[in-house]
Formats: sequence, C-alpha cells, structure tokens
Amino acid sequence: MDIDFSELDPRQRYKLLASLIVPRPIALVTSRDADGLVNAAPFSFFNCFGVDPALVILSVGNRGADVPKDTAANIEATGVFVVNLVDEPMAGRMHASSADFPPGVNELEAVGFTAGPCAGTEVPRIVESPASFACRLHNVQHIGNNRVILGEVLAATVRAGLVDGQTWRVDGEALRM
Repeated sequence: MDIDFSELDPRQRYKLLASLIVPRPIALVTSRDADGLVNAAPFSFFNCFGVDPALVILSVGNRGADVPKDTAANIEATGVFVVNLVDEPMAGRMHASSADFPPGVNELEAVGFTAGPCAGTEVPRIVESPASFACRLHNVQHIGNNRVILGEVLAATVRAGLVDGQTWRVDGEALRM
C-alpha cells in the first residue's frame, strides 16, 4: 500500500505517523507563563536530538493559524521548560492532562500529579516522573502549523535506583514501573 501524504489531511497524517512510529517516547512538558501559572501537556512528537550540547526536540502544533498552544507560548516567553518522562503508572493521568482545560487551570492539580522542584530551573517537575530534564530554549522553528522547539538540557532529576552512577546505565525494567 502506497500512501501519498499530500492527499491526506493533517489528522490522517497524524494518525499514521503516531501509530506507525512506535514505540515513541512521551514528553509530559511542564512550563510556566509570565505570571508563574504552571501548565502541563503531553507531546508524542519528542525525542533526544544531540549530546554536545545535550538537546531535546519537541514539536508543538498550533491551536490555529499561528496561534500557539500554551506550552509553546510559555517556552517562548520564559525560555525554560521541563520534560518529564512518562512510565506506565502515569499513563492514565498523562492522557487526562491532554484535555483542553480552560485558561487558569493547573493541569498538574487537575489530574493528580505532584509538582516538585527541578534542579536547574524554577519550573516544577512532576514528582511521579521517573526522569525530568530541566531545559533552556535553544531555538524555535515555525514550520507549517508546528513550532519545532529545541531545548538544551541543563540538568536531570532521576528516580532513585534508576541509574547506575558508575556506568550510567539505566535499569530498563525500573523505568517501566
């Protein structure tokens, strides 16, 4: 079966990409607006992008024609954000955080996540996350209806027992729990 992406609408392209490129990590991104209000939203178009400097890449679709979602607007306004990785016990609440909450609602509180300090930034991490990366905005590219965000990883907070500090190997089974 050959599929011409130029003949598909964005929703159809999303369904194919998100369903065929698996497994795919989820970035549950916390950010703050200029007034300090915390926002949390999951993004499946995310990955690591480099190590020197350490970079993550995140694609955030706009709400409409060049109208950014809160996460992108917050990152562009403040220059900082936190990528929280998602494990299986967090999956249900992560999915719930993708709802279109009205302005002023703290998604972390709404879905029952705990905000905690994150080394390297004033933006909170999600305590339940196995690993959280404090990031500084490196670059934003506006491509079509997407904002492709590169973030430089400044620091990480990792669940105890997940990383061997001698070999830097991650316990894959512990990462799932």
